[in-house]
Amino acid sequence: MEKYLGKEYADRADRTAFLKDSCDGVEQKGYMKPYTPDELQGRKEKLVELSIKIEETENEKKNALKGFNAALDPMKKESKEMVRDIRQKAEYVHEICYKFVDREERETGYYNADGDLIECRRATADELQAIPFSVQMKTGTDD
Repeated sequence: MEKYLGKEYADRADRTAFLKDSCDGVEQKGYMKPYTPDELQGRKEKLVELSIKIEETENEKKNALKGFNAALDPMKKESKEMVRDIRQKAEYVHEICYKFVDREERETGYYNADGDLIECRRATADELQAIPFSVQMKTGTDD
């Protein structure tokens, strides 16, 4: 078969009429139509412009995500701490505590500023050593 048919007709309508009158059948068909050199150059230029826009949008997206992540990170950290504390039904604190050694019971207790016993354990040998004179605890009553 010939590579081209009806090229002698310069007008597209005349060429279409010639092809329709000479063919054995008309069908709707898909195929890859090659670009002309001008069309190809135009597509390449459009691709370059589109690639630049994509790059700029990606950079904006990165910067926006950094901003969102910076805002979310402290909230996520606080949320994790709250979940941990709720599970444990308590929170970990670091504060001044007061140590008392009961030499008769051989125990050492730690109290917080509210006067709550927060820890009680057996006294160590160092804690039970006799001291030259012991200071009597103030009970709040005078004798």
